[in-house]
Order: sequence, then C-alpha cells, then structure tokens
Amino acid sequence: MKLPIKSFLSAAALVAACAVPAAAVECGRPAPDFTFTDLSGKTRKLSDFHGKVVVLEWLNPACPFVVRHYRSGNMPSTQTLAAADGAIWLQVNSTAMGDLDAAKSIEWQKKQGVVATAYIRDQSGKIGRLFEAQTTPHLYVIAKNGTLAYQGAIDDQPSATQANTMSAHNYVKAALAALKAGRPVENATTQAYGCGVKYGGDS
Repeated sequence: MKLPIKSFLSAAALVAACAVPAAAVECGRPAPDFTFTDLSGKTRKLSDFHGKVVVLEWLNPACPFVVRHYRSGNMPSTQTLAAADGAIWLQVNSTAMGDLDAAKSIEWQKKQGVVATAYIRDQSGKIGRLFEAQTTPHLYVIAKNGTLAYQGAIDDQPSATQANTMSAHNYVKAALAALKAGRPVENATTQAYGCGVKYGGDS
C-alpha cells in the first residue's frame, strides 16, 4: 500500500513538500548530516557529497524483501541508473541481527551485483535512528542542495515475491528522473515496506 502526497509547488521547485507524521526528517528540509566509516575503513561525512544527488538504502541481507529486489535485479538496476547520472549511493545496515562483518559484506555485495559508493555498518543504529529508518528496504533521495527529496518504498509492490517486480512503479527511479529534469518529485513520500529494522538495544 502506498501513501503518496502529490505536490502542487511551482515547476521551479525541485522537491515536493512531504512530511511524514513524527518523522525525523521532512522532504524539502536539509537532510541531517552524519559521519560514517566505510568497509575500507575510510571515514566520510554525508556533507562531503554536497552538490550531488545522494541515495540512502537501508538493507538487511537476510530480509526476504531485500532478497527479492536483488534477485529480480530491481535494486541493482536502480543503483546503475543512479550511478550513470553521477549520484552517490550509500547502503546502510542498521539491523543488529542482520549485520555481517566487513569481509562478508563485501562478498555479499559482489554476489548481488551491487553498484554503490559505500556500505555502512551502522552497528550502533545511530544513523538509522537519525533518519528513523523503519524497514529494509527503506530509501531516501537527497537533492544536490542537501534537502530531502524522497523517502519511503522503492516501488508500489509491497510483497516479498518477485512477481510484478520489474513492472512495478519504481519511486526511486521516478524521483531521480524528476530531480534530473528539475521537476518536483510527485510521490515524494510513500509508505516503506519490508522487514522491520531491529536496532541494537531494542527489546
């Protein structure tokens, strides 16, 4: 099920207004900055990528919904499209019980054909809680000016089965296309679906 909020902003606006009740971040507002260490041990900040579109993808390799989007090729094709346009793609694993060590995370990426700038092991859950990521997958698209342009599901098929995956409406691809064309993101907020993020320390 999706919960779109259509924008009636002017054509000059890049981002549609999209507030999620009790959300930590709202579309049209600056995405919160954070520091992370990638699998190679390099430390970076989200703000290092200012001036480029950034996609944040929350994942858990063991989640059937994540498996669906990789086995079908849907997530890799979305990543490839983003990379072709110069976007930064950051994968974030905030799920305590789904965490893999660095070597296994790299191996998983290779097997899945991942096209990403970095993979973040958010073991403390700090980044996930900062964005209030709820499910895997859960995606956020940040515009070049640092404001949040989209948050929610990857598509409009909330199922763990591969049927209809490639014919589904891909919200992330649509958001990227809108930003590239200088248009507002029409469905800027949708209901994320998938496996719930189990943060470390949660009961």
